[in-house]
Amino acid sequence: MQAARTRQASTAVTEPPSRPRQTRASDGRQTTSPEDPTASPRPYGRELEGQLYSVLSRKPSISRRVAGWACAVCRTAPAAVLDHCHEHGYVRAPVCQSCNTQERPDHLYSKDIRVANRYTRLFATNSDDWLRHWHRCPGCRARTTLPLPHLAAWTAHTACRSLRPTHRASGGRKPCGVLRVSWTGSQNAPRSCVLTVAVDFCPSGEHRVLARVPYREAAERFRAWLAETAPAVAAAAGPDRLDGLPAQLRPVIADTSGEGLALF
Repeated sequence: MQAARTRQASTAVTEPPSRPRQTRASDGRQTTSPEDPTASPRPYGRELEGQLYSVLSRKPSISRRVAGWACAVCRTAPAAVLDHCHEHGYVRAPVCQSCNTQERPDHLYSKDIRVANRYTRLFATNSDDWLRHWHRCPGCRARTTLPLPHLAAWTAHTACRSLRPTHRASGGRKPCGVLRVSWTGSQNAPRSCVLTVAVDFCPSGEHRVLARVPYREAAERFRAWLAETAPAVAAAAGPDRLDGLPAQLRPVIADTSGEGLALF
């Protein structure tokens, strides 16, 4: 009896640790169970489209679910946060921390943005990816526009680029100062909303105003640019998809991920 007990204890000690259960997918590939922490994040497939962030963010399992996806923008890093449109309140997609930071400006005041060099990536280098991501919001897609802070940044960086003064520098001319855009009013009153594009730290006069663009004009310019830059994104947008959207734009909702960045 003592010998049997000894053999049983020895077997329990030397038994190899359990491995993650593997299953076979419908296409024959072998996949690791979700319990495996080393499992690769799966591509995001619009599973959360049309859902309100204020509702979805309260679900206790949402953080674990988000972590199971790859970032919907770069499609390589694991997702960490649930990006959403703060103007309409809809979920866009799960994104990684890096991509979530890229769409925010270096400095965001109450109604004032400093337009950094990162906008070259958002509106030029990787414009298709970012425009498609922003239009995951049904409100922005239906109205063929961007949230007010994004539209303001686009107006300063793209529509008013030719107005920015330059100065002589080694190897040619260098753009002057730092672009900055502010606005009066809000997207809830388009007729009274005006975007003011200026350049800070200009040697010939700081806070030099380059243009004042009414909100509606900025929105029309963006629609025309979108049709040329990202035809597929523009084709999926339009006023015929307003069914189910609120007649009035939703107020900006609070952002708990950082101070002073609620507009994004």
